[in-house]
Amino acid sequence: MASLVSQSPSRFCETLKQLGTRRACLTFDPKERRVVASHPALNPLAEWLLSNTRDFAEHEAVFLQRSELSDTLMGAFVHKTVRGQPQGGLRFWPYDELDHFLSDGLRLAQGMGRKNALAGLWWGGGKGVIVRNPDAPFQNEGYRAALYREYGSFISSLNGAYVTAEDVGTRPSDMANVFATTRFVSCVPAEVGGSGNPSPATAKGVVCSMQASLEFAGLGSLEGKTVAMQGLGNVGAAMVGELLAAGVARIAAADISAANLEAARLRFQDAPVSLHLVERGDDHILTAPCDVLAPNALGGVLNPTTIPKIQAKIVCGAANNQLLDPERDAQLLAARGILCVPDFVANRMGIVNCANEQYGRLSEDPAILRHFDKHAPGSVFQVTLEVLRRASERGETPTMAANLLADELSQTPHPIWGNRTQHIIDDLVRTGWANG
Repeated sequence: MASLVSQSPSRFCETLKQLGTRRACLTFDPKERRVVASHPALNPLAEWLLSNTRDFAEHEAVFLQRSELSDTLMGAFVHKTVRGQPQGGLRFWPYDELDHFLSDGLRLAQGMGRKNALAGLWWGGGKGVIVRNPDAPFQNEGYRAALYREYGSFISSLNGAYVTAEDVGTRPSDMANVFATTRFVSCVPAEVGGSGNPSPATAKGVVCSMQASLEFAGLGSLEGKTVAMQGLGNVGAAMVGELLAAGVARIAAADISAANLEAARLRFQDAPVSLHLVERGDDHILTAPCDVLAPNALGGVLNPTTIPKIQAKIVCGAANNQLLDPERDAQLLAARGILCVPDFVANRMGIVNCANEQYGRLSEDPAILRHFDKHAPGSVFQVTLEVLRRASERGETPTMAANLLADELSQTPHPIWGNRTQHIIDDLVRTGWANG
């Protein structure tokens, strides 16, 4: 088992070649409480999933496909779909080992399901991941177009068992290429009828959650506060604008991209914003003295190494899966008196912005704007307050309170299509999708 999951994604593609297939799937059997692999040689992966109690939460399915382009592995991860089709963004990122790729997809899919439930959307939890091979020309537009079109075809082959969207590493132009080969996609460009880049909405929602957490903690508003940010990509840059509009006194932001920092320098050159170029893995910004810390990059940055050094009163950011170990690290933060807003409570607006774009768009869309309304039931502000109140009243961490509330909501069947995705998954297995 260890040798299979610890091999590189490219080596796993070679394994699929040796099996004479481009595809594989792992599905959960709720009656027998086991994971079923599409090929006997992949049974160690099924065993590993069951043993991975941190990341595997009875996910309904994991679909894998080997791309013909530089042996690139792509996947679609499906968590719970009682509430509707699984929807979540498509991440394009490097992974050294297969288990890192699988763990990330599993955690992200579950997080998307919880996020969709708390946002009141009739969608389940899903996530797409494409491995970014270091030796592939991933900056070449021709290569990217072919890769994302192939991913779209992969999604089409799943017959609606997963609906993809935009996420880290994926650009609006990439989504246009996905859209060229599948109808099971959102966050497509506005010129083809979509909602476009969801980053501004995500940033605005996180700032709403910051405001709610400050109010809950009795710390007033964002006005005059200091905010430290890890990550200054599309969401982070938009967040700087929102924070400045809210009257913050100072923002310190770190990023591994010189281009991101230069764009921010030009955009905010007269504002109280300090910018820091760091190497990958440099987490010093997490230790900066501040009122609010916003992790906006990748997951796992809040862990036993970084948490003891945090000086913020509140942690509230846009990154998914900020806690390396949700239960342990939430307790560590609580023990230090740091109020940590679960990421899927704060960063919902990306998926809200694009989830239902097939129903049409309005220039001032009440279905979107209500989420930013401080007083509206179910808004980002109100759900943040509800989660923090539950945690305080029950002696739980905010992470536990949010998980329990989201998991309860995720069991509400879609009023029309409840459990349909599970039927699609069963049909894909029955008709031999993995051998196609």
